[in-house]
Amino acid sequence: MATTTRKMTLLNAVEQIVDKASGSALSGEFYRKAAKPINYISKKMGITREQSVMLALLIERCGMNDETSLGELGELLECRNVVLLRHINDFEELERRRFIACRHRNSYLAFRVPSEVVKAFSDDVSFKPRDLGHMDCAELFVEVEQIFTLRESDYLTFEGAVQRVNELFDSNRELEFVRKVRAMKLGDEDMMLLVMFCHLFVNNGDDHICHHDLDSLYDRRSTWARVKNRLSTGRHPFFVHKLIEFNNSDGFEDRSSMRVTMSAKRELLGELNLVARQQDRNSGDMLRAAEIEHKELFYGDRVTERVDELGSLLDQDRYNDVRSRLKKSGFRYGFACLFYGAPGTGKTETVLQLARRTGRDILQVNISQIKSMWVGESEKNIKQVFDRYRAIVKERDVAPILLFNEADAVIGIRQEGAQRAVDKMENAIQNIILQEMEDLDGILIATTNLVQNLDKAFERRFLYKIKFDMPTAEARASIWRTMIPALDEAQALTLADRYDFSGGQIENIARHYAIGTILHGTPEDVVETIAAYCDGERLESTRLNVGFN
Repeated sequence: MATTTRKMTLLNAVEQIVDKASGSALSGEFYRKAAKPINYISKKMGITREQSVMLALLIERCGMNDETSLGELGELLECRNVVLLRHINDFEELERRRFIACRHRNSYLAFRVPSEVVKAFSDDVSFKPRDLGHMDCAELFVEVEQIFTLRESDYLTFEGAVQRVNELFDSNRELEFVRKVRAMKLGDEDMMLLVMFCHLFVNNGDDHICHHDLDSLYDRRSTWARVKNRLSTGRHPFFVHKLIEFNNSDGFEDRSSMRVTMSAKRELLGELNLVARQQDRNSGDMLRAAEIEHKELFYGDRVTERVDELGSLLDQDRYNDVRSRLKKSGFRYGFACLFYGAPGTGKTETVLQLARRTGRDILQVNISQIKSMWVGESEKNIKQVFDRYRAIVKERDVAPILLFNEADAVIGIRQEGAQRAVDKMENAIQNIILQEMEDLDGILIATTNLVQNLDKAFERRFLYKIKFDMPTAEARASIWRTMIPALDEAQALTLADRYDFSGGQIENIARHYAIGTILHGTPEDVVETIAAYCDGERLESTRLNVGFN
């Protein structure tokens, strides 16, 4: 009876090689018996017979474990490690051609097989490393990240990582980043350090790079100790050439962390446009008017009148008419408004509701992000805010509102005779804002809790200044009923008389109450339950001697 011969495939070849290699100590007899599958892999993959055997053993073992050590291969073959060490050149060639990754840590040697190699064997096709050419800069940094990940986990030596980066650069020499790094003619040590600094910024957004972020780069501890010393003391050439700099803390140099300088980011990483995107984030986030939910607000009569007047002015037809008349008369035609008063009195929410009512988007300025940047860049960031706002006003029919929320940090009293770098920076920021308010074509609203710290120069430039008082008892009762509909009118009045709270505090208590009803159901005595939340709202509640009915 005729026998059917199973068609040879790469996976079949691996299976046969492993079966025959087990316990063979890689003898000549083994190579004779396994000649057919060995030759199949060798021809298909374009590697030597010895490399084919090593690769087949690793594919089998790495299918069982993510990583296989030299000792584990020796146990499979029932031979000492020295027998396998004779094949070290074969392992190195397989690694160079991307068939395997080798982990070198002290005297420990281990291997893993990349998933794309395993897939080639599964599909019974020749493995060809991915083409690294024709990349854009973002794609290049994806590959750079993989190289440093392999280096950090010891799957690449420093020399191997240098080789990978150079191959990547050779394949993408037309990229501006590659051209400029190579034009510096750096040695391997410095080239890899610069690429790693750029990698940490591009891939991790890291502007606070510490020594522990870099200590996996070099093989030799003595090399890292020397580089670390030069970085710690600021004597590394990268500082001299303004490629990196120390971070600042309150205007003082912080030598515990470093970053790529803004000029180096622009020079080396211009293709990625990261600086512009970072500045866009610092210059504010746009809140669409259509996304703002309606919320009923309660003020005293005077505040209601002023807010209604401002709302009428910001109506598009009225706004265009008033703006045009002011411009013709030679007056400043921008509208700068200041909302001030105690926390929780509705300043920010009023801006939102005015925007919703008049169909104006809000460009929100993140002051903390602007001022968290280093000395010298904060001024550029605040200028970027107004540059971006001007561009938006020009391109839109309806001007958005530029909102400086909690603006205490940028409209406070300026420091006379400032000496500290941080004071000079804040004065420079304020001078920029003052000038921009003079030239404003649009609507700026600033909110603040600390009007007593307002610089007089700012006070003169705000056309509308609205003080938000703590709500009256009547307004508080309305807020209580709006926030907690379960309260009747008498209960709301009782709470309003008993607790002199702002709208923000009442909202906070209403949230506590809502959570409590979700967890425990509606309480029997709603008022007493709410009173308990009120008593915990602040350390010293203003509690009046009014009994509950």
